[in-house]
Amino acid sequence: MMKKKITGYSKYSLDVKKRTKINILKDTYLPLPKKKYQIIYVDPPWYYNGKLQFDKSSKGKDKIDIKKNIFISTASFKYPTLKTEELKKLDVESISDKNSLLFMWTSNPHLDQAIELGKSWGFDYKTVAFVWNKMVHNPGQYNLSYCELCLLFKKGKIPTPRGARNIKQLVEVKRAKHSKKPIEVLKNIEKMFPSQKKIELFARNKNNGWEVWGLESRRKID
Repeated sequence: MMKKKITGYSKYSLDVKKRTKINILKDTYLPLPKKKYQIIYVDPPWYYNGKLQFDKSSKGKDKIDIKKNIFISTASFKYPTLKTEELKKLDVESISDKNSLLFMWTSNPHLDQAIELGKSWGFDYKTVAFVWNKMVHNPGQYNLSYCELCLLFKKGKIPTPRGARNIKQLVEVKRAKHSKKPIEVLKNIEKMFPSQKKIELFARNKNNGWEVWGLESRRKID
């Protein structure tokens, strides 16, 4: 009888279950505000199908030195992740003004799902608003990945009055902790639309001039 080969995934499977964040709410989402916003900024908690990142010295899941306690990371260790079909159930359309913009972060593997999600929320995809050069690479399947995208969607007309129109698309800020987006992007959106009502969904912190919604921001505000 052949002995089952031990891999990094099998060795750390129990640890993965223990560290994975889950939503303890009765419902998937907290209630949304009873307001309308012209600017909606969102970093969805994308689901990565259980993909794990091992230490950088590893060559693959079957070539890991399982004798040592290696570094493992995944998005679901940081916050509860959601599949695209679950994200679609969030009624973003109910809080969006008839003339509004949606700025949405997406990882490169989720680009197709992000456009699909924006459309399901009642918006039309228009362009890539920001390209973030994280200045630290991630080992991708095909090349070394440095950049993350913030997409722009529109509903109705562009909200007026307009602010700055000379904001650069490229933002070069070194990556900080997992999934934290550069505050420079949020500040650039403020410059572009300084007087519009704004909300950040799945927010972690409260920024002046913005209303926030999400589990992490609620804990900090409460």
